[in-house]
Amino acid sequence: MATQVVMPKLSPTMEEGQLSRWLKKEGDKVSVGEGLAEIDTDKATMEAQALATGVLRKILVPEGETVPLGAIIAIIGEPDEDISGLVTEASKGAAQAEKKEPVEERQESQPAKSDAPSDYQPGQWMGDTASAEQPTKEAPQAQPQASAGGNGQRGDGRLIVSPIAARMAADAGINLHNLTGSGPGGRIVKRDIEAAMKAGSAAQPQTQSAAQPQEEQARPAPVQQPAVQPAGGAAPYREENVSTMRATIARRLVTSLGPIPHIFLTTEIEMDRTAEMRKQLNALDPENKVSINDFVIKVAAHALMRHPAVNASFQEKTIRYYERADVGVAVALENGLITPVVRAANTKSVGQISREVKELAERARNRKLAPEEYTGATFSVSNLGMFGISEFTALINPPEACILAVGAMTPTPVVRDGEVVVRQLMKVTLSCDHRIVDGATGAQFLQTLKKILENPLYLIA
Repeated sequence: MATQVVMPKLSPTMEEGQLSRWLKKEGDKVSVGEGLAEIDTDKATMEAQALATGVLRKILVPEGETVPLGAIIAIIGEPDEDISGLVTEASKGAAQAEKKEPVEERQESQPAKSDAPSDYQPGQWMGDTASAEQPTKEAPQAQPQASAGGNGQRGDGRLIVSPIAARMAADAGINLHNLTGSGPGGRIVKRDIEAAMKAGSAAQPQTQSAAQPQEEQARPAPVQQPAVQPAGGAAPYREENVSTMRATIARRLVTSLGPIPHIFLTTEIEMDRTAEMRKQLNALDPENKVSINDFVIKVAAHALMRHPAVNASFQEKTIRYYERADVGVAVALENGLITPVVRAANTKSVGQISREVKELAERARNRKLAPEEYTGATFSVSNLGMFGISEFTALINPPEACILAVGAMTPTPVVRDGEVVVRQLMKVTLSCDHRIVDGATGAQFLQTLKKILENPLYLIA
């Protein structure tokens, strides 16, 4: 009996998936558990496996397309089985989805009301949401400088491009406006970028001024993004589709700052002794150089065991206290943020944490993390010190009770024993869920963190 293959839920926060690559082609035999396709989720690239044995009779979603969970993407059956009914059923579902698109485009032309806070800080989850409670007055239609055509543009001049195609084009320096999309409605998809990359400079404009020097003619033409020029002298602008990861970050934001009552506690830590210990450890093992952030993760995990209220989550009718410190480490990606988790960090050495963080961060950047590797943290650390940020606040990652924002370590003159000396000072800010962590409780956690980072020999005592 023929079986429909649907877009699976491959991560806890996934609502749609992009078919990155088919691992099988039509006519290939497949078995239960065998890999069928690679799916780009909101956080990683995962493998979708076959749930039936037979022949891959029909592929309904081409590579590069994004479809919602439960959408039919393929059909598995016997070689001579009639699957016309299933193909018709899948086509009807796709047609209904296409009919909804013009309505969504008209809604996008209206100004969106933002429910997000205006005081955004680096390291926070940030996004805007449109309010449907009150009708908004439609803005005057903007006149695009470039007319709509078959090159993946909507009628308002905006591109229709899949997230993976946009990412590949950016990496390869390809001008999307010079491509003709082969997806539904002229959408630019992965195969269009691959074809442009094979064609080399064919995707770039070929016309050049005869007055240009020969060296300048050899350079690729700069990527020109047509802009919309609004009426009234406002700044011209261009718009790009929201990536799956960025949409997830935006959804997470509204479940953090609004529902969770935050309090923020900041302290300053002398890092000279930790910096010296780090220097000595790196001299002993140059192959595995540890960072200041590795020490922060280890010490935070140690402090969490002493202050269980900080290593907890609010569950409406109960408070859940965790018996180990699973620390999420914020990693910045090209188009978003992800927090791989160091499990049981309280039981691991600084060196072990360093190796694990490097491996997790590398796989995060390659979108190869499994869901269990970036979910289920009990506490998070976000460090922007390497970007020269001296102090910031971060939003709690639900359902965790706290997140630690770590700033840069800066040489600063201070008074010690009546003399002015230079110390390596680092500011940290603890964001607390006030439903669980009171100010005094958070302050006690920071006291422990400060005490150990200023005297790291406590870790071996």
